[in-house]
Amino acid sequence: MTLSRNTGMPVAVLTAGALLLTACGADVKPSHQAGAAEVTVTNCGAQVTYPIPQRPVAYDVSGAEKMFSLGLAGRMRGYVMNSLGDPSIAGSPWKDDYARVERLGTSRVTREILVKAKADWVIAGWNSGFSEERGITPQLLEQVGIRSYLHTETCWNYPASRADVRPLEALYTDLLNLGEIFQVQPRARELVAELRARVDAVRAGAPKNTPPARVFVYDSGTDQPFTAGRHAAPNDIIEVAGGRNIFDDLEKGWGTVGWEAVVKAEPEVIVVVDYAGQTAQEKIAFLKSLPQLATVPAVRNNRFHVISYGDMVSGPRNVQGAESLAAYLRSIGR
Repeated sequence: MTLSRNTGMPVAVLTAGALLLTACGADVKPSHQAGAAEVTVTNCGAQVTYPIPQRPVAYDVSGAEKMFSLGLAGRMRGYVMNSLGDPSIAGSPWKDDYARVERLGTSRVTREILVKAKADWVIAGWNSGFSEERGITPQLLEQVGIRSYLHTETCWNYPASRADVRPLEALYTDLLNLGEIFQVQPRARELVAELRARVDAVRAGAPKNTPPARVFVYDSGTDQPFTAGRHAAPNDIIEVAGGRNIFDDLEKGWGTVGWEAVVKAEPEVIVVVDYAGQTAQEKIAFLKSLPQLATVPAVRNNRFHVISYGDMVSGPRNVQGAESLAAYLRSIGR
């Protein structure tokens, strides 16, 4: 079976990746002038003014690693992460930061958790943290003195915005905005430049004058698969690597589709998202057991590639995900 994790990585890619990791575990001091009390950034299409956070909390891998990558671990009150994300912590470049910042919850972030922690600021996504149904929205948090920052990737679905930004550009926007909010602008600019350079290097290595490889992202689901649409980070990860997400026309971040649609799209490669609860190998075995997928090229040719959840949600590890997938696609001649 052709099953790959981050193997076969070119030396140049590993060297570029090392540039990002040099900041791991190192706190970055504020670069603002003494007396600066608040900053204004554009978040989900609106100009938002924030007092510089003193007790910030991050939700999930996306929020935590955007903060960690900017050297902000030492300034955080804590983070909340579902226990399904534990393997992402174990394999994170910022594993040491996860260990030294308090984990405030092992399920979804709630208003109660934030109030108990006396947080004054939180970063999360719309419908991936903030939720009207669960009673945790920027407006409701404002009433208890907690300011909010929404991941730009999720703004397309935020009722007050509907701003549509490509996932990787959304990542860069968030990092630069966080640099402003926490007054670590030089580190933010440096990090975004590093990530852009690595993305450019991956794109340059993709085959020219050939149709992109058709890729299906399988997260979970039996009756219906849960996958990534055009508003989710894997859409750009696949494109950068030289492939095409078979659901790049799905107006969702993550969502369910029908198996019939998967069969019709004839994916050549299936990317399996790896997190706790069910192993990637169990997911692959399930996909191979479905009679309707037997003729799908990816299944017929055993072309499965496993990528960590931490690489597939909005965050600085998205570029690592693109490098990994690109290496796999080149290994199979695509």
